[in-house]
Amino acid sequence: MSGLAVDGDLIVGDVPDQVAQANPEFERAAEKAESRRGLIMALPAYLYLLVFFALPLVIVFVYSFATRNRFGGTDLSGWNVEAYRKLGEPIVRDILFRSLWLAIITTVLCLLFAYPFSYFLATRSATTRNIMLVFVMIPFWSNFLVRNYAWRVLLGNDGPVSQITEAIGLGETRILFTPLAVVIGLVYGFLPFMILPLYASIERIDMRLLEASRDLYASGWQSFRRVLWPLSRPGVIAGSILVFVPSLGAYVTPEILGGAKTTLLGSYIVTQFLTARNWPVGASLSFVLMSVMLGATLVYFRNGGRTL
Repeated sequence: MSGLAVDGDLIVGDVPDQVAQANPEFERAAEKAESRRGLIMALPAYLYLLVFFALPLVIVFVYSFATRNRFGGTDLSGWNVEAYRKLGEPIVRDILFRSLWLAIITTVLCLLFAYPFSYFLATRSATTRNIMLVFVMIPFWSNFLVRNYAWRVLLGNDGPVSQITEAIGLGETRILFTPLAVVIGLVYGFLPFMILPLYASIERIDMRLLEASRDLYASGWQSFRRVLWPLSRPGVIAGSILVFVPSLGAYVTPEILGGAKTTLLGSYIVTQFLTARNWPVGASLSFVLMSVMLGATLVYFRNGGRTL
């Protein structure tokens, strides 16, 4: 600067070096003030997470090292890892593997159904996209418990599915209270959680890249494998996590559609707390499940969340 204005008059001359050097200090002060304002605005959210997430997680972690006494109570004085040792028992191991296997099947089926639908949705006009998105969201307008009971009626021995198979000569269909019924209910319940992230990811892709790949004599499969799939991978990661994690700990759907023969991790945890009154084992299973959820969330933020 070559001049300084004071009370409306322009004083010609060089500005002192101290004024020029003060600008970075003013910027740092402004940044600190902005940071403090942001912290104050976010303080209610931090308190909410602390009270309703971090604190319950700590309580569950503490109870997982407690001891179950002979009266069915929980003794917090004698800490041990006995509850974690019981996770290796055959019955718990079978339930873990069954839950993991059904969660993987649910995630894969949701991906197979959701990907072509999301691609079709992203390539339609704005009006068509909005209408179809409303149809995707319609299931959320009703209670999740009611929707599962509706599937119980549909898949029952006297339900429409069984009646149709009998009418065409295939005999009575027994789907209810089987792993297949659980998978059908889980796919139906969590399919929108796969569609929405995939649609958001594919909709941002410049479709001229696919046209360019076809102009370079790439087949449809090659265009998908080398262009569309890599660019939509953040949506695939996000949708897979949003489906896999709740499927692994699902409770309502297995209880209604699976019955006693299809006990999954969520049902076993509830049984340990309410029926067996073995809180340490229930807490250890809950903490392991929450650790899986946190790990999946970290994977999402590291690999997909920043580019979605």
